[in-house]
Amino acid sequence: MDAAWPLGFDGGFCHDLVRMPKTTASGGQPPPAGGADLLRLDKQLCFALYSSSLAMTKVYKPLLDDLGLTYPQFLVMMALWEHDHRGVGELGDQLFLDSGTLTPLLKRMESSGLVARARAKDDERRVVVTLTPAGAALRAKAEHVPVEIACAMQASVDEIADLRERLHGLRERLAGAQRTPR
Repeated sequence: MDAAWPLGFDGGFCHDLVRMPKTTASGGQPPPAGGADLLRLDKQLCFALYSSSLAMTKVYKPLLDDLGLTYPQFLVMMALWEHDHRGVGELGDQLFLDSGTLTPLLKRMESSGLVARARAKDDERRVVVTLTPAGAALRAKAEHVPVEIACAMQASVDEIADLRERLHGLRERLAGAQRTPR
């Protein structure tokens, strides 16, 4: 059991937090549970994720600058290298980006000659994104990026895989919590 979680995590943590009194009988704030402050920045998972994301982006930046890509553009390229000729909605779903964010990004990539956008023949409402020859060729130049990131992480392949799977699980649980009324 991690001492950082004063209430313990036995599956009932949320329920224990909800049942904590909001104020003491005298109207002041209750003492933090277990003597630890739940609002300490260094105890926040969200801050650890946020600051790690910033650090990761700083490692990616010079690698992607050499490719002429931003990080979101790199995500789009990886998705298209994986499966070309995709609808904007499908890309947005995979990348967790809404069309209001993705459309201007794709327009810039089209101007750079990396992708082409066209209306689907079977459904005029649907826009399909396809790699251009230059976009497809960029893949060979980008193959070193994941290796460089792995080296910067100074973690084993198994550690990286475990962390990635745990983060995917966390994202799924959080997405489920957004849909669940309290």
